[in-house]
Amino acid sequence: MSRPVIATLDLTALRNNLDVVRRAAPHSRVWSVVKANAYGHGLDRVWSALSATDGFAMLNLEEAILLRERGWKGPILMLEGFFHADELALFDKYRLTTSLHSNWQVKALANAKLSSPLDVYLKINSGMNRLGFTPDRVHSIWQKLREIRNVGQLTLMAHFADAELPEGIAEPMKHIEQAAEGIDAPRSLSNSAATLWHPEAHFDWVRPGIILYGASPSGLWQDVATSGIRPVMTLGSQIIGIQNLKAGDTVGYGSRYRASGEQRIGIVAGGYADGYPRIAPDGTPVMVDGVMSRVVGKVSMDMITVDLTPCPQAGIGSPVELWGQNVKIDDVASAAGTVGYELMCALAPRVPVVVSQ
Repeated sequence: MSRPVIATLDLTALRNNLDVVRRAAPHSRVWSVVKANAYGHGLDRVWSALSATDGFAMLNLEEAILLRERGWKGPILMLEGFFHADELALFDKYRLTTSLHSNWQVKALANAKLSSPLDVYLKINSGMNRLGFTPDRVHSIWQKLREIRNVGQLTLMAHFADAELPEGIAEPMKHIEQAAEGIDAPRSLSNSAATLWHPEAHFDWVRPGIILYGASPSGLWQDVATSGIRPVMTLGSQIIGIQNLKAGDTVGYGSRYRASGEQRIGIVAGGYADGYPRIAPDGTPVMVDGVMSRVVGKVSMDMITVDLTPCPQAGIGSPVELWGQNVKIDDVASAAGTVGYELMCALAPRVPVVVSQ
């Protein structure tokens, strides 16, 4: 581990964030969403810290099998269901709950030879227009599923496109209520934003994702600053070089940054090949030797250049936090015009990961 860039995962923070979810939705059970390799944190590294959850929700069959092989015996929800009919044999073997969002899936489940019925989440299109049945079709699909011997418990499922907004679930809830009219069944509707800010949508199961990992579903850290959630991932490195600039000197590719006077610049081991956003502009926050500073110049594949004016004591080997406990990933993402989700998921395989219990 000679190169100093490293990601540290705080599993105490992960457990804390699950507790925050339980306090926010005390009457609901929790699907902890661990899709995308637990949002880039590494499912195999972190799932045990979430073992107090009621169930895990994900996309990849391989990750569901991994959880079973590691000893998880509780529910596993496949958020997009099965992608090919022949996967149903594995859904049966590993006892996975499947989402159903398409006619072909309903037909495939009806025709499958299973040892016992599978629990099913019937996906309602709440107006987001990705997956799911339109409200006018849900009742007929529901009745059809009730007649299929391979179907166990049925739950209604939907997703919100704008739950981070004060009125963001009002219109989708109208679609959901239309779809659910006359159907007595459990519901799972709430993503992270609805879990925090729309208790009227909690129902039987909530499905938190990003807040488990310590970032804001709105992309703005101030929206969750008082919620009690804590960042799980810290991406850190060190200063590996120093440049002393004079007025007019430029920094990095494209000479985007030009010094207005004498200035010390720190060269940080870390770049877009490690998962740091290449498009991060001048001014993106970074912490150097415990002092908040900023990125200057374009991010390179392997290096980032930062202003050392606020921290004249910094030198070779000084620690740098690119995001984490102090530099919020939401703030870095916002500066780069993206969201914390993307940065977490973009952590490169070449970055060593250390897990703190």
